[in-house]
Amino acid sequence: MINNKTKETHVNVTDFINSYVDNEQKKIDSLQLIKIMSEWSGFEPKMWGPTIIGFGSYHYKYESGHEGDMPILGFSPRKAEFSLYVYSPIEEHKPLLDNLGKFKMGKACIYVKKLSDINLEALEKICNATIIYLNKHHECACREK
Repeated sequence: MINNKTKETHVNVTDFINSYVDNEQKKIDSLQLIKIMSEWSGFEPKMWGPTIIGFGSYHYKYESGHEGDMPILGFSPRKAEFSLYVYSPIEEHKPLLDNLGKFKMGKACIYVKKLSDINLEALEKICNATIIYLNKHHECACREK
């Protein structure tokens, strides 16, 4: 069985931001994302792998037998843009993207250059829908909240 490379670590989130993010606006946006994702999820930030800041966790298992743990919500302050791991790509959630603002959609994440490019109320709705979806379909720490 293949092991998931993205696992929770003990690296301090603030230390990561201060050492990895070299753009002052991206640092400010990262700290804001930490604050709002903590509030929305009810979980403190933790590092997942070398560059993902995650909140809470859920356990997934595919029909193939591959399984692992991932954060319920998360983001990575990559050099070019933020990768937001906040979206469950199901048909019912697609309309939630309509009011998000300026973004690109990846296979498993939403890419934004800066927080001022997006509507944070729309992002909150996306995050809440994802938490509900994960709670319904996976073993999820969000059930304890």
